[in-house]
Amino acid sequence: MFSQLKARFGSSLAVGILGMIAIWLLGMVILPQLLMVDYSFRPNLFPSEIGGPKDVYSLGNYETLFSNLIHLKIFLKTIWSSVLVTVLTLLVSYPIAFYLAKVATPRQAAFCLLLLVIPFWINEILRTFAWYIILAYKGPLNAMLLGMGVIDRPIRFLSGDGGVLIGMVYAYILFMIFPIYNAIESLDTNQVKAARNLGAGWIRTHWRVIIPHAKPGIATGCIMTFMLAAGSYAVPSLLGSPGSRWFTQIIYNWFFEGGDWNQGAAYAFLLLIICIGFIALVMRIFKVGLGDIAK
Repeated sequence: MFSQLKARFGSSLAVGILGMIAIWLLGMVILPQLLMVDYSFRPNLFPSEIGGPKDVYSLGNYETLFSNLIHLKIFLKTIWSSVLVTVLTLLVSYPIAFYLAKVATPRQAAFCLLLLVIPFWINEILRTFAWYIILAYKGPLNAMLLGMGVIDRPIRFLSGDGGVLIGMVYAYILFMIFPIYNAIESLDTNQVKAARNLGAGWIRTHWRVIIPHAKPGIATGCIMTFMLAAGSYAVPSLLGSPGSRWFTQIIYNWFFEGGDWNQGAAYAFLLLIICIGFIALVMRIFKVGLGDIAK
């Protein structure tokens, strides 16, 4: 990396760029995570007791999750729901990405990309509130369905996990579309034409030609979507019901309402471990490395 930066920007600027990256990684990523790990193994004590005989490392904060069945259930539901959000987002994003990369003209693709990006100029909270209004019991979606005769009574979209799933798919769709779009765009169109000329249907062409080429983009999109969904707080808080709490809400409560940073750090670290495990699993399933994802 240094040699490439040196050839492009010169030695001084290359050193400066790498130095800023190192400072950012150390100060904003590594040290906070190490501090969180240290907190997670310590008990929650009064300031006067810190450093005393009670201030010892233990697994007590981690044992709390497995002894609290409600929190454990929410933790498992959050992981499963994040996987479901990832799958739904992939199913929605793949056809859009393929259309933009191989079907649409440059003008059409630019127009569609503009339509996708413009809503994300608005703050995520405001976009989530928009979905809250749309999915409300007396909101425009229920009014439209009632007017069309599809339903005979309003549906409570916000009473379970349905509203959260819809809001998350919408909130993170661009993080799935763009990596897949970039991967498919680099595919030689002649390979698709050759498969079609040899008698392969569209499903077989996608399965044998397009998807294998787009694996790095799909893996990147799945990783980003899962991590954003698992760590989301605003969407489940606004679109969820009391029975659809997210694990991040429990972490928030430990930190800012319960005042137990040590317990909150343990919960946050467990969520981080699950996310790292998901990354490793996706890389193994798609048989891609970090270099492929970085492209």
